[in-house]
Amino acid sequence: MAMIDADGAQTAPRARDEWARHWHHPGLPGLDLLRARYVRHSFPRHAHDGYVLCAVTSGIEAIGLRDGVVRAGPGAIVMINPEVPHTAQAGAPEGWAYATLYPSAELVAGIARETTGLRGTAGFVRTVADEPGVARLIAGVHRAAEAGNALAADSLLRGVVARLLRGHGGALPSRAAPSAGARTAARARAVLEERMADPPTLEELASELGTGPFALLRAFRAAYGMPPHTWLTDARVRRARLLLEAGTPPAEAAVAVGFTDQPHLNRHFTRIVGVPPGAYRRERAAGARTYKTVGEAAS
Repeated sequence: MAMIDADGAQTAPRARDEWARHWHHPGLPGLDLLRARYVRHSFPRHAHDGYVLCAVTSGIEAIGLRDGVVRAGPGAIVMINPEVPHTAQAGAPEGWAYATLYPSAELVAGIARETTGLRGTAGFVRTVADEPGVARLIAGVHRAAEAGNALAADSLLRGVVARLLRGHGGALPSRAAPSAGARTAARARAVLEERMADPPTLEELASELGTGPFALLRAFRAAYGMPPHTWLTDARVRRARLLLEAGTPPAEAAVAVGFTDQPHLNRHFTRIVGVPPGAYRRERAAGARTYKTVGEAAS
C-alpha cells in the first residue's frame, strides 16, 4: 500500500527496519551526508558529479559497475569517482547499513593538492577496501555533524579523504581525443540537458545529429555507461535536487525538470537519492534554520 508524504506525493512503503537520512550541514560546504539501512531498496544505474565514500556498518552492499559486481561488508569502504555509473542493492537477505560521505570534486581536489603528490585529477584506483579504522572515522564525521560540531566534522572529513587518497588514490586517466562516437554522444547529452523538460525521441535526436538510433545508442552507452533515457532520468533528479535545495516545492520541481507529475519525481528521486524529495527538501531547510540560529547565538 502506498503512503502519502507531507507534500502530498505517493511514496513506496519502506521495508521493515529500512530508514534513511540524506542531508547537508551548511557549515560543511561541498559535502552531503547519508546514513541509511536498506533491505528491499535498490539504486538504479546512476552517477554522481562528486565522489562517494561509504562505510558499510552491517550487512552486505553489492555495487554494480561496468565490469561486474563488487561486494562490501562491515568495515569496508566503498570509493566511487565522479561520473562513474553504478548500481547498488543488498548483497544479503538482511540488507545493509552504511554511512556515506559525498564530497564535491572541488573539495577532494583541494585536499589532494595539500596532502599528496598526485598530478592531474585525483581519484581512487579501487572501489572496495577493508578499512575499519577509516570506517570509524566516517562514522565520526556523521556524529560530529549531527551534533552541530562543524569544526570537528570538517577536520575528520579531511583526514578521511587524505588517508584514502594516500592508500588507494591515483591520478584519474586523462581524456584522450574524443572519437566521432564520443563527439556524437556529447552533442546528444547537450541537447538533452538543454531540452530536459521536453526532450526529443531517440529517432528525432538521432536525426538531428545526423546518425541512426542504434548508432546513437551504442555511442551514448560507450561514453556514459547508460542509454540516453536512463541518463536523462538521472540528470532530471540531479537538477531537481538543486531546485529542492533552493526551496522549490516538489510539485513545481517535478514539472520544471520534465517529470509528468510529482509522483513520478517521487518514484525516481527516491530510487536514485535514497530518500523522497519532500524529506530531502525538509532536511535542507531544517539544516539551514539550525545553522542560522546557532550562528546568531554565537555572534
